[in-house]
Amino acid sequence: MIRLAVESDSEAIARIYSPAVTDHVTSFERFAPDANEMAERMRNIGAQYPWLVREEGDMVIGYAYASAHRDRWAYQWSVDVCVYVDSTAHRRGTGRALYSSLFAVLVLQGYRNAYAGIALPNPASEGLHLAVGFAKVGVYHRVGYKFGAWHDVAWFERQLGERITDPPPPRPITAFDRDPLLAAAIDSGEHREQN
Repeated sequence: MIRLAVESDSEAIARIYSPAVTDHVTSFERFAPDANEMAERMRNIGAQYPWLVREEGDMVIGYAYASAHRDRWAYQWSVDVCVYVDSTAHRRGTGRALYSSLFAVLVLQGYRNAYAGIALPNPASEGLHLAVGFAKVGVYHRVGYKFGAWHDVAWFERQLGERITDPPPPRPITAFDRDPLLAAAIDSGEHREQN
């Protein structure tokens, strides 16, 4: 089941994210955030942007979220997105399902473009992003230093909605409280995986 994340999910989200910081160059952070820090991040981003989790039984096995792409006014229709999946749930469609739901929610909100950065090498993440409709637009060469080496970051883009003239500003996720359209958008990722 995919649903909106709540603050009590912060412990599971921190657990899933931690290896990306401590064991891999997936994240360029130096220290893995604990549940309290993750809850703070969720509060800071969550008023405008969606955080989604996927549960299996009573365990959160993955999450995805969006955040601002850049601060300038003209970028307001663009978001950065990412997805993280527990190591026990890799290659089972969780990332794809979460992204499908996330994109549907972002379209509902009025966003037009999504961007994702991937520290290289990461063929699994590159494959996922290409499979869900992203196109590679370029590489920042040796942009991050971690674990004694310089690392490249590939950037990907995906159109979410039609790029119309004079688009209305995107609506915050909080504007959709109890809206059946939001529930349908979130459910769309699970339904896509079942087809």
